[in-house]
Amino acid sequence: MSYPIHSRTRESPSRSLCQFAARRGRCALTVMAKAPRAGQVKTRLSPPLTPAEAASLNICFLQDTAENIAAVADSGVRCATGLIAYTPAGDASAFDGMLPSAFALLPQRGDSFGERLLFAAQDILALGFASVCLIDSDSPTLPRAALQQAVRELSRPGDRLVLGPADDGGYYLIGIKHPHAQLFEGIAWSTAAVFKQTCQRARAARLEVVELPRWYDVDDAAGLALLESELLDGIRPAFARFNGYAAPHTRGFLAARESTAASEAPP
Repeated sequence: MSYPIHSRTRESPSRSLCQFAARRGRCALTVMAKAPRAGQVKTRLSPPLTPAEAASLNICFLQDTAENIAAVADSGVRCATGLIAYTPAGDASAFDGMLPSAFALLPQRGDSFGERLLFAAQDILALGFASVCLIDSDSPTLPRAALQQAVRELSRPGDRLVLGPADDGGYYLIGIKHPHAQLFEGIAWSTAAVFKQTCQRARAARLEVVELPRWYDVDDAAGLALLESELLDGIRPAFARFNGYAAPHTRGFLAARESTAASEAPP
């Protein structure tokens, strides 16, 4: 069973599906996202953030990631399209006014994290896209070059897995042409073994593995400190080969928070 895609202009599902059918052959750059409700997202960032601040920061993450993807989709031969696969189903209104107009929303389905990834890939590929990249919503400074490389690799003939390793042992992006279920089954999610286990599954299936540049996601206070260092102090992560995306929404939030903290500090 597949769910319909919904456009940002609340078109009927049938019209929206026709719109995306015209984009056959493209790579669907898809952000896996929760509706940004206070107390429901980025809970491991509270503290140091309040639940409301964590939700606001999550919105900034989504805005920056979507705009980064939109720039990739609008460049060159227009071989990519931006999507949001969201949860919980029925909460699409939480994204109103947040995304570029070309983006569309697809509700997630499945119980476990592995199921949600697999089913999202199945639903998107069933729409006629040639490939799909499932991208986390926690890496607002992900270099655009990594997204561009993923699209290029998936446009080459032949089947393969494109994987973006995260600094914590997981991955920030998984790109495929076919919904290989074994890539999502039996994985120790939320552990440092995710990237390694996924590569093992791919090699067992005789899939070529293409590794993207290493990056990081922001899940806890340590990740937030790394993000602040990158965006506010201009310090590139030690493992990075090149600079990250400027992430203007996230940077604005962090700068405003830093300014408020400074003004409230005792003399």
